[in-house]
Order: sequence, then structure tokens, then C-alpha cells
Amino acid sequence: MPPAAVSAATAAAAAALPSPSHRRVPAAKSVWINPNLSASHPLHHRHKSAAELQQRQHEDRTIDVAALVAAISAARTAADVASALAPHRPVSGRLLGALLSRIPDPRRGVALLDLVAPDLPPPALLIPYNLLLRSACRAGDLRLASGILLEMRDRGGVSPDAFSYSTLLAALTRAGHLDHALTFLPLMEDDTVAPDLILFSNLIHLALRGGDAPKALALFSRLRAAGIKPDLKAYNAAVAAYCKSGLLRDAKRLLLHDMPADGVAPDAESYSPVLAALARRGRHLAAVSLFTHMRAVARVRPDLSVFNIVLSAYGQLDLAREADRLFWNMRRAGVAPSVVTYNTMLRVYGDAGLFGEAVHLFDLMRNSASGGNGGAGSSVKPNVVTYNTMIAIYGKSLEDEKAGSLVQDMQANGVQPNAITYSTILSIWMKAGKLDRAAKLFEKLREAGTEIDPVLYQTMVVAYERAGLVSQAKRLLRDLKDPEGITKETAITILASAGRVEEAAFLFRRAANTGEIKDSSVHRAMMDLFAKNRRHRNVIEVFDEMRKLGHLPDSETIATAMNAYGKLKEFDKAAALYQAMREEGCVFSDRVHFQMISLLGAQKDFEALETLVGELSHDPSIDKRELYLVAAGIYERAYKFDKASHIISQIRSSNGLDVQKFR
Repeated sequence: MPPAAVSAATAAAAAALPSPSHRRVPAAKSVWINPNLSASHPLHHRHKSAAELQQRQHEDRTIDVAALVAAISAARTAADVASALAPHRPVSGRLLGALLSRIPDPRRGVALLDLVAPDLPPPALLIPYNLLLRSACRAGDLRLASGILLEMRDRGGVSPDAFSYSTLLAALTRAGHLDHALTFLPLMEDDTVAPDLILFSNLIHLALRGGDAPKALALFSRLRAAGIKPDLKAYNAAVAAYCKSGLLRDAKRLLLHDMPADGVAPDAESYSPVLAALARRGRHLAAVSLFTHMRAVARVRPDLSVFNIVLSAYGQLDLAREADRLFWNMRRAGVAPSVVTYNTMLRVYGDAGLFGEAVHLFDLMRNSASGGNGGAGSSVKPNVVTYNTMIAIYGKSLEDEKAGSLVQDMQANGVQPNAITYSTILSIWMKAGKLDRAAKLFEKLREAGTEIDPVLYQTMVVAYERAGLVSQAKRLLRDLKDPEGITKETAITILASAGRVEEAAFLFRRAANTGEIKDSSVHRAMMDLFAKNRRHRNVIEVFDEMRKLGHLPDSETIATAMNAYGKLKEFDKAAALYQAMREEGCVFSDRVHFQMISLLGAQKDFEALETLVGELSHDPSIDKRELYLVAAGIYERAYKFDKASHIISQIRSSNGLDVQKFR
């Protein structure tokens, strides 16, 4: 770890804590410091022989520790604590540990430690400090706990060990303070304390739960760089993070190659995010193939989430009968269908035009809700998604009246319509030519203060425009510039999705100036909008704003920013961004690497290009064939035909290059 990185991390940790004194004692701790205790205390430099220590340990066994703890707990000032301990001074490390482990209030523990610390040599203070640190974490006083660990680092003769760091970081991760926890990792390296697998796994899972997949991948890379062998939990978190970052090939590499190579057997949780990512990309046949491999080759039993994903994939492949067979055989496989499963099957039936099967399954669910048998022992009750799906099915079958009556039915059964319900109804009525009815419903919803989500707004904007009611559409867009009832982040997302550049840019700048944008997805939406409209300078401005807020961008966001730098001919800034993100531990897709190679080619910097290609050729996650094809294309455009021809000939020769073909 470079000294600058350690210094930056230390500064970040200190910034989250109160201002340090000469011993860097937090304000929360200073209230218990005895102001009369100084380095000139008569016991400060007292040295004890081995015989004295042995005698003290013998005397400790005769002390009524419970009574002493009660006296310390009842103390009002540091002087009261000193008075209670006076008969037992000098205090041994054993007695101090017994007291600290029994005193529930960590602040009284701080007062006790400050009082008796001069009785013990500095190395003997490690265990008392760790006990006090554990007490502060259990009490939820993480500010105090952080200050205690920093004080250990600054105190001569004692420094935090693995227990100290793991205790604090585990408490911080459980409390959701990921950024604060990460500031201590460089300090661990500075103290030569190696993080363990459990600590890394907790940090990775916390980053993933917080929706920060790039940070989770950076931590996983750091885990492997530290020589720690990931377990199933860490691998599953990394696979999920790769999938969330759109790095599907890397996720498949972990699942199908790295995990078996490390002797880690994947489970259903390992396959689930990859199957979901394939489905999101529309690669439904690949998802079904992986599902077959999972059952037949890996011998992994699918769980509920896997079944739901595969049922949806069958539907997208127009294999409704196969989905139907799998659905009714789930219980035989030991997995009970959930309401999500039923909703998926309703959608499959609807997409396949099997309206009769959809109505039958829906009736089974409603009978279950009213106390009847829902089929095959089911007790699944319809929810708002169920009703929304059935409303959409009625719309496809041009039964708009049945769709409208279903809204009343769901309310009668205690299921409240949401924005998607109303959006679906509005779309159905507009297709049926009932625009007046749709407009009245929309205005009624706004007057009633119903939450209006982006889908509902966009539905009405599109409806007005298609009907030629341009003035009404513009009025809705003007309302979004000064939104009421919805957040500015939502309004910006609506405008960006609708392609309204000026309106979205105006609202984004105003919200950014007032600090109202916290979600990084808003920044990504604006960057995509500006990029589509070739406003590359604005792309960079939004990216810089995103970085100021401390967000770690994902691979696609970095690619968009680098593309903008390239269009602006600011190649040095693109290279600096690429290098900085690599140093921060961002995991790139091939697109980012190839984009950097292309930018180097545009600069005619072939020496740097060859160096980068050489580095990437040793990266197992890079598609080698694509890498060399990109390099060959650059040489060809630069009229270096001999070089391009040489690379192509090596690609064609199986002996010339190790061309990786991983799809």
C-alpha cells in the first residue's frame, strides 16, 4: 500500500471521528478522563518485580469482583472510580480484564482503563483494550470503538491485533457503515495485520446488499490478491457482484472454472445470479442450457429462485408447455411454488396466448384466498403483481371492461392497486380509444395524491403525444421541472427516460446544487442521455459530480466517461481515469480495456498500446481473441499492414497465440 493511500485512509477515518487531542481521544471518551491523571502520577513509572506480580495475582482471587463492579458502576465521577479501586492498587492485568469484561457501560470502562493504565506495562494493555473495544461494539457505540482503536495505534508499546480490527470492522459492517469500515483496511496493512476470509466476506456482502457491486468486486480482488482462498459464501457474493456489474463472462468463469479448481462446489445460490443475468440479456436459450448443466452435470438441486428464472426463460422461448410441465413438477422436486412462481406462469400463459390456462390458474389462486384449494395443495394468495398481470392479459385479449372490473375486485379482496396497476389500465384504455377516460383517471389520481411513478408519467406523456395532444404532454413535462409529490431524482429519471435533454439537464443541475441527488443511478441515466445526444462535455460534468459524492462507478459508467474524453480529444484524461479506476480496484469489462487500446491508437502511441496489450494478454478474464482483433484493427487503420497481418496470422494459428474463446 503506497504511503499516500495509507495517509488518505487515516485521514478519512479521522474525519468520521471527533477532533483528536494530544492522545487522539474522542470527545465521547474524554468525558470520563480523570483530569488529575498525568504522566507525573506517582504510579506511572512504578516497576513491579515478578514476585510482586505473583503476589498480586494471588490477592486478586480473594477480591469480590462483583462488589467492585457494582461500586464502579455506581460511581458518578472519575474520582469515585479511583476511590473504589484504591484498596486494590496497583491493579493487575488479570483483575482489569475481569472488571472490563463485566462492566456493561463502555464509557465507565474507558474511565477505568485511563485510571489504572499506569499500573501496567504497555504490552499488557492489549487485552484490556480489546475487551473495552468489544464492549463498545456490543453497546453500539461505534464512534467510541473507532476512537479506542485509533488510540491503540497512537499509544506507545501497544498496537491493535487481528482481534481488534475484526471486532471493530465486524460491528461496522453489521451496522451498515461500509465506507467507514473500508478506511481501516489500509491501517491494518500499515500494522501488518492481515484481514481474514470472514472479514472480507462480511465486507463483500455488505457492499452487495448496499447495491455497490463495483466495491464488492474490488474487495473480492483484494481478497484473492492477499492469497486468501475464497469459500462458497465469498464466491457466491463475487458471482452476484459480477452479474450486477454486467460482467457475465467473468461470473461464468468463476462459476464453471475457478470454483471447481479451488475445490468449492457451487450450489443453487451460485447459479441463480448467472441465470438471472442471462435472462436479463435476453439469452434465454443459454439460461435453459445452463439450467440443464446445473441439474445433469453439476448435480445441483434447483431452489425456488432458479425455478422462477427458468420458467420465465421457457416463456420467452415460446416453450409454454415445457414451462407448464416444470411448474407442476416443482413439488415433486421438493420445492413449493411461491406467489412469484404463480405470477411467472400467468405471464407465460398470457404471452403464449393461453388465456384459458391463465384464467384457470388465477381462479385457483382466488379460491385459495377464499379458503378453497388452490391446486396441488397450494395456499398461495394473489397479490398486486398477480392482479396487474391478469389486467394486462385481459388487455391483450381486448377485454378492457373485464380489466377495469378487476381493479374493483382486487380492492374488494384487500389488495391495493399501485402505479403499475393504473399505468396498465391507462394503456389498455388508450389502445381501446378511450383517451378521455384515461385522462380523467390520471387527473383523479393526481388530485387524490396517489404516488405517481416514472412509468405512469411516461405512459401519459406518450399517450398525449400519440393522440396529438402536444399541449397536454408539454404541460406534464413542465410540471416535472418543479415536481410536487415526487422526488427530484424520480422526476429526473422520468425526463431522462423520455429523452427530454433540456428539461432533465435543468432539473439535474438544480438538484445537484442543493445536494438532493444521492442515487448513483440518476447520474448514470443523465450520462446515458447526454451521450446519446453527443453532449460529451456534459457527460464529464455529471461523472465528476458523481465522483465528488464518493460513488465508485461501474464498468459501463467508466466506459461512457472514457468515450466522452475520447470524443473531446482529451486522451490524457481518459488514460488517467483508466489508471485511477484500476488502482481503486474497479473490475472492468472488456469494453473498457478495448476502449483504452483504441484511444492509444488514436493518439498514435503504439509503444503504450503494445505495453497494455501485453499486460492484458496475461489477464485470464480477457477474451484474448477479441483483444488481438482490436489491436489488429488499430494497426490496420494506422496503415501498419505488416503488423496487422502478423497479428491476424497468429490468431489463425493455434500455436502462435493462446486465444481464449469463452462465451
